Amino acid sequence: MQHLDIILAILGALALGWGADLLTGGRGVAKTLLASLTGAVCGWFLSVRVFAAHTMDGLGWTLWALAGSVIVLLVYFLTRNKR
Repeated sequence: MQHLDIILAILGALALGWGADLLTGGRGVAKTLLASLTGAVCGWFLSVRVFAAHTMDGLGWTLWALAGSVIVLLVYFLTRNKR
């Protein structure tokens, strides 16, 4: 399958966002998913474009994308307003 790595990165970021929302009380899954997907794009950008550590041909960049997703989710939960 030609685009399996892209599908895995998207599904992984969605799963991380959904899981993080469940762990923190489930107050807004759309915002959490948006933060997770944004972090995945940032991780991809750092891996492929900035550091040139990987190419889109392998699965290495998906780990960077998931790591970016985790980092952005952590920052999101640390800085959100808890009224």
